Amino acid sequence: MAASRAFAALLAVAVLVLVSSTMPRVMASDPGPLQDFCVADLMNPVFVNGFVCKNPKLVTANDFFRPGLNVPGKLNAQGSAVTAVSVLQLPGLNTLGISMVRIDFGPNGQNPPHTHPRATEILTVIKGQLLVGFVTSNQPDGKNLLFTKQLVEGDVFVFPVGLIHFQLNNGPNPAVAIAALSSQNPGVITIANAVFGSTPPISDLILAKAFMTEKATVDWIQSQFAPAAAAGGGNMTGGGGGYYPGMGKKP
Repeated sequence: MAASRAFAALLAVAVLVLVSSTMPRVMASDPGPLQDFCVADLMNPVFVNGFVCKNPKLVTANDFFRPGLNVPGKLNAQGSAVTAVSVLQLPGLNTLGISMVRIDFGPNGQNPPHTHPRATEILTVIKGQLLVGFVTSNQPDGKNLLFTKQLVEGDVFVFPVGLIHFQLNNGPNPAVAIAALSSQNPGVITIANAVFGSTPPISDLILAKAFMTEKATVDWIQSQFAPAAAAGGGNMTGGGGGYYPGMGKKP
């Protein structure tokens, strides 16, 4: 009898561990559709996790269509431009858990370090060459590992969900990449913007201690991220890097 109780308790613990280990993965992704489609009603004032469905009787083919990825974007101060296709630009993506971007790079242009909190990104180089990479989360030894790769036309690279990553055109000619992301609205956090350009700003004393530098240095860096100045980083609202209000002053 005691052995049966012990076995039952062990089984309960195993089930609890299994559920707790898998549940975050399930909850971290976009919810699956419960019908053929749920075209986003972007003008609906009701707040839900995602967007309210448009009346299916009013849906047309244009709700699943978006032209323009053949047109290069206007380069920002970082030398890159992102044309995003998320649910905000293509309402038919609502509940489908996917989006994409076109990223244009001038010579030496970069998509600076950023993360997508809700999506894994898979990128392919269409034109030119790119140096890409991502950094792991904090490891047990206190270090962060960098994985980096030189890409040329036709190469594919994946950036795991939530990890800091970047792309740099280290070639002499313009470059173009297309990236797909595993969320209808991946979100983006440009590291420099978030740390030095937040509103209101993070205390310069906190940042000086965190970066082990002088307060005056932090003050100077923060001054480069004035909210009125536009440039650099990533455009998500939908996609893997590009334009961000407040990225920094143009040189």
